[in-house]
Amino acid sequence: MSNYINEYAQKNNLTVEQIRHLYEVEKDLATKLRHATKEERQHLYTRVYDELFQKVPFHPQLINKADPEDNLQWSHSRIRLIRDFLHPDATFLEVGSGDCCLASEVAKITRQVYAVDVSNEITKDIDFPPNLELVISDGVSIPVEAGSVNVIYSDQLMEHLHPEDAIEQLQNIYNALAPGGVYICHTPNRLSGPHDISGCYDEIATGFHLQEYLITDLYALFKKVGFSQISYYKSTENFQIKIPLTSITKNIFQLSENIMLQFPYSLRRKIAKSSIIFRGISLVGIKLA
Repeated sequence: MSNYINEYAQKNNLTVEQIRHLYEVEKDLATKLRHATKEERQHLYTRVYDELFQKVPFHPQLINKADPEDNLQWSHSRIRLIRDFLHPDATFLEVGSGDCCLASEVAKITRQVYAVDVSNEITKDIDFPPNLELVISDGVSIPVEAGSVNVIYSDQLMEHLHPEDAIEQLQNIYNALAPGGVYICHTPNRLSGPHDISGCYDEIATGFHLQEYLITDLYALFKKVGFSQISYYKSTENFQIKIPLTSITKNIFQLSENIMLQFPYSLRRKIAKSSIIFRGISLVGIKLA
């Protein structure tokens, strides 16, 4: 795992000792989430993330928050995926908004923006535009009026939820959408993971990625809550691919995943990380009228 530790250190300008400290703190807090009851988790999401940022002041999210230029570049790369779904009269909601950099950019081009997150720490000392409302959630609820949102977006969120909570939050997202509304979900692919800090040490996610998904895992959850039109997207600076997930294309993805799962861990991760298909998952579900 030393190569991944070195990559993480260089990418985030951290020492090996800092990475180990982050790993130990995150793994300990994640263990509490994994073993908590549903009732306990209603309040635990906010507490563990606030505690993480307090105990790890050099956390990459806090450091990146202080770099407006990097944040702006990151936001523009995310907007590439969602811009086709936005219009000036749209109501946009980001789940897991973090420092609200993306939500603030979207607020420039849409009527109303909601930023939903579980942590108070990451949003300290941020000035929000007047059409952006920050909402602190219990990690599962989407506390807006049902049927009121046109576009919902999440990036690096689904994997942070307890599996029991993920399906409930997805149902709440579906309920919050207006007829014809879309949910754009970007999450790491389990084949190229772990993608949390535990990827430096472990073969399965043990940090705050409580569940990493395959494409077909996420497709099944989308279908279960009511999405009937689901597509797989890949967006880069130069092109965008859209693959509607029909019974045929879903089975092709499933066959590919099953083959990849037979490979030894190190080979599977190497292949998946170098593949545009298996590096991450961007799924778009449409709520029909």
